[in-house]
Amino acid sequence: MLRRVSRALLGFVMIMAVCVGGGLATAGTAQADGCYTWTRTLKEGMSGNDVTQLQIRVAGYPGYNSVLAIDGSYGPATKAAVSRFQSAYGLAADGVAGPNTQAKLYALQDNDCTPIHFTYPELNTCNSTWAGGKVAAGTAKANALSSMWKLEALRHALGDQPLRVTSGFRSASCNSAVGGASNSRHMYGDAVDLGSGPHSLCTIAKQARNHGFNGILGPGYAGHSDHIHVNQGPSHFWSASNCGI
Repeated sequence: MLRRVSRALLGFVMIMAVCVGGGLATAGTAQADGCYTWTRTLKEGMSGNDVTQLQIRVAGYPGYNSVLAIDGSYGPATKAAVSRFQSAYGLAADGVAGPNTQAKLYALQDNDCTPIHFTYPELNTCNSTWAGGKVAAGTAKANALSSMWKLEALRHALGDQPLRVTSGFRSASCNSAVGGASNSRHMYGDAVDLGSGPHSLCTIAKQARNHGFNGILGPGYAGHSDHIHVNQGPSHFWSASNCGI
């Protein structure tokens, strides 16, 4: 709780510093936290690693049945995702990632770049090295980070109540031991299983359609009566017939 209060206070101080300093549309160069600091206001037409870092964090706001490309190019889709993010958090929805938007992103992330409500250990239940899957360990971990930011968006849309993660990255041996499919996206680090909790499985599955997941499986699909599976795989496939999906 103290960490979250401190982070929120830091964001407020940054915003006030910009306001007092005049009309400059920059975030300043002071380190915001231990993860990443933007040094300019980002808007449509720009490109670079700072745009990529922004896209990772707003990828959970692409709109219904859409996926935001993480390509470092601030195009119309990125602008729309930023606008949805801003609306979700009560900011001016202009699609420009300026100081207020960046301050909110700082407030939402921990020093390892994970969103505040999810952790790497939570998304890796069988191999803390992230090795042994279908991709290099670094890629699997990066995929998991992308999933966490989409989960953060899903969680916020569902009233900021907890989402219960029951499975994340699996090495090939771990996947085999639990009876996972031979081509399971869990081995790529971009799949997450969610159990019921404050929300029913169908509530989770229906809302997930708005948050950038290419794959959604749930009740009505074989082997998924007790959880919702979401993934960022290359193929679009939704199946949860008991939920009307």
